[in-house]
Amino acid sequence: MTTLPDLRPFRIDVPRRDLDDLRTRLAAARWPAEVTGAGSDYGMPLGVVQRLANRWSSGYDWRAQEARLNEIPQFTTTIDGQNIHFLHVRSGEPGALPLLLLHGWPSSVAEFLGMIGPLTDPRGHGGGSAPAFDIVVPSLPGYGFSGPVTEPGWDSARMARAFATLMERLGYRRWGAVGGDAGALVGRELGILAPAGLVGVHLLQIFAFPSGDPAELAALSEADRASLSGSTADFQSKAGYQKIQQTRPQTLGYGLTDSPIGQLAWNAELWTGWGDYADYLDVDTYLTHVSIYWFTRTGVSSARHYYEDAHSGAGYRELPNKVPTAVAVFPEDYRTVRAFAERANNVVRYREFDRGGHFAYTTDPDLVVDDLRQFFADLD
Repeated sequence: MTTLPDLRPFRIDVPRRDLDDLRTRLAAARWPAEVTGAGSDYGMPLGVVQRLANRWSSGYDWRAQEARLNEIPQFTTTIDGQNIHFLHVRSGEPGALPLLLLHGWPSSVAEFLGMIGPLTDPRGHGGGSAPAFDIVVPSLPGYGFSGPVTEPGWDSARMARAFATLMERLGYRRWGAVGGDAGALVGRELGILAPAGLVGVHLLQIFAFPSGDPAELAALSEADRASLSGSTADFQSKAGYQKIQQTRPQTLGYGLTDSPIGQLAWNAELWTGWGDYADYLDVDTYLTHVSIYWFTRTGVSSARHYYEDAHSGAGYRELPNKVPTAVAVFPEDYRTVRAFAERANNVVRYREFDRGGHFAYTTDPDLVVDDLRQFFADLD
């Protein structure tokens, strides 16, 4: 079991001077001009970013969100030379299976706040005798309260190795992994690594694409064809953030670290559906995530995750993942094509939902919790 030197209790306590500095910088913001009537064609609309900034500077209560997070037991440990921050909630139910929950970019451990209670205490959240789980929610290395990474090589595969060590350090001998977005890349790398005790991987996406084989494309369903020409093509036409973070993250980092408006607008692209769906999520939920990036100065180091994967191939490489894998597909998100995913993954469960999107852990936790319960129960 874990010894005390391996594990350090952690509590979030952002200094008052940082809160005052944020407010001062927001008040002094310099706003760019925009093309009249362009909407989101050129990027985040001015009106959307100003509305978010106004709420951030007056009305949003960081201390309330900080207190909410501090209600959850938190710890830090050092793995492979890197500080790792994580939430850790043990269930009171006997036989609870440990789950490692992996957030994405531009997200944080707060993405799972609506799932922790139902997963750890199903009886107390209307779940009756549903399976219960211990929960471990790390901040990815370079993200949030894990702090910046300062050496090269922290790609999704290295993160997966670190988290396998974390679960072993916590004394877990049998456990599952869950991830979306960047967390899905790390989760799939865990499947490739297949550490002792990993029984299954549940992902919101497997980023697999056509191989170029005409027979493969000919065998696709109409829904698969529509997703390739629709949502996937639409994403690729707007994902400039991805290309920049894969190639020049340090240059981007000066704006993210020095300007809260820059961090706010950059992170809002995915959270607001490129600015077209600004009301898709609760504004304060988004502001909690962006506040964590701002206060920890991890905008640039989280962006470097994309650079490391682009240069190592981690996250997207088609090495075999033989661990039983579930894919949960939501309509307002990148749609995993099962035929592509099955080339290199042991997909034993593939479920499409009629509501939800890229941040389903936050917007539709009931659907994800139910799917997790069914998937991991079937692996017993």
